[in-house]
Amino acid sequence: MKLLVCVSKTPDTTSKISFTDNNTVFDESGIQYIMNPYDEWYALVRAIELKEKTGGTVTLINVGPASNDVIIRKGLAIGADDAVRIDTSPQSAFATAKQIAAYAKAENFDIVFTGKETIDYNGSEVGAMLAEMLDMPYISFATKLEMEGNTATVSRDIEGGTEVAELATPFVISAAKGLAEQRIPNMRGIMMAKRKPLNVVAPVEVAEPIKTVSFQLPGEKSAVKMIDPENMDELVRLLHEEAKVI
Repeated sequence: MKLLVCVSKTPDTTSKISFTDNNTVFDESGIQYIMNPYDEWYALVRAIELKEKTGGTVTLINVGPASNDVIIRKGLAIGADDAVRIDTSPQSAFATAKQIAAYAKAENFDIVFTGKETIDYNGSEVGAMLAEMLDMPYISFATKLEMEGNTATVSRDIEGGTEVAELATPFVISAAKGLAEQRIPNMRGIMMAKRKPLNVVAPVEVAEPIKTVSFQLPGEKSAVKMIDPENMDELVRLLHEEAKVI
């Protein structure tokens, strides 16, 4: 099978977030970047597992500047065969999907993997947009994927249970927790990654449909309030009026 895994670069979860230029630009000063965990731990690893079981190739694709190469090389060290970086910095999920779709259309991939979302924007948009642009079926938030020939059986969590779907390749799938188990690149993989091809591709022209007006940090959390266990009326009042959970 020919597999494509979309990977993105995100700030580490311990990073302190701030903005500049009147809250319109993310401040990258001192930020440690990682590969988006849903892309790495679940989408990429499951693609590699399928390649190991059935044969084929795993290609990584990233849309971004040259500084993203270190993240892409980690994916190669984990086990991807080659990688493509589309050399542009998109401002929207639509533009990202458009760039990936333009490349993928000519390559005839059997499965296109994405993580269910990125941990910085939490949009869950690129996978669905890709499926539409590539005219492929789409399964989101997948927790299990099994292949039998060209037929896939996919499980996904839904409200109150699990949905199981069956479909034929080609298709797009977004990976949620449970699809695979994290792999740590070993020294052999790290050394081999340096020799694997990372092809830089010129972007297609895309009109950005969205402009960022401003970012806003969430408000500070209030201090913990201790309620006397005998004062249940006060507890109920606070849950109703302040926490608004009842």
